Amino acid sequence: MERNGSLLDDYVLSLLDSARPRVCFLPTASGDADHYVVRFYRRFSASCQTSHVSLFRRDQGVGGVEDELARHLLAQDLIYVGGGNVVSLLGTWRAHGLDEVLRSAWRKGIVLCGPSAGSLCWFEEALSAFHGAPRSVRGLGLLPYSNCVHYDAEPGRRQEYHRFVGDGMRAGFAVEDGVALHFGRRRLRRVVSSRPDARAYRVEPTADGVRETRLEVCYLGAEAQPSSSAANEPPARSSGRRSRAAASARGVTKLVGASPEEPEPVAT
Repeated sequence: MERNGSLLDDYVLSLLDSARPRVCFLPTASGDADHYVVRFYRRFSASCQTSHVSLFRRDQGVGGVEDELARHLLAQDLIYVGGGNVVSLLGTWRAHGLDEVLRSAWRKGIVLCGPSAGSLCWFEEALSAFHGAPRSVRGLGLLPYSNCVHYDAEPGRRQEYHRFVGDGMRAGFAVEDGVALHFGRRRLRRVVSSRPDARAYRVEPTADGVRETRLEVCYLGAEAQPSSSAANEPPARSSGRRSRAAASARGVTKLVGASPEEPEPVAT
């Protein structure tokens, strides 16, 4: 739902094995802001079966009651989490039991994605600076790394993330706006971008400080151009048989390669 295009959204939709996929929006981090929900429907309703879940409104958005939310979410092809306050997001999900529902969705192979807070939430740890000083936040832990978004957009993010990783936060990934990290199970498969110059990094502690390694990023705009090269073709649709999460920071970035070690996969 980027203002200047939909390359990242198109990339996420390309992972789905459905002509008209079921896509549900969770705008929890924004307090279920009306304008955000409207923007979601404008972007996805023409090509998808769309719905949203509101936890702050009496009308939840799916025509059901709380104990039907799990059934609804587990019937989706894609769950799209909006940006905002990740602390409020996680607290609200845990109060409603949606943290466990989303873990079940991931194990089932439903694609999970989102920008900003919708990226931070999937990781073991995340750096949040929504209000006040930067702080470490414990996420859902689907991905056993840390995450930092808006790496180029907010002053001090890089320095603070380095400080936290150096002080014991898990090694992880930092992304500039317009960059997305695509994970299959718990392994980084690709980094893609909606901006030709956007970057992503692997950040990890060392004996004498912190090492930041720039990752290879695949610009999706180049892939959209006609080419005889198979390397520039859009990704094939997935069969949905493997768990995966697509995490983004206000968009998508490009990357192929530079995968970290892969832990044992979870059961599907």
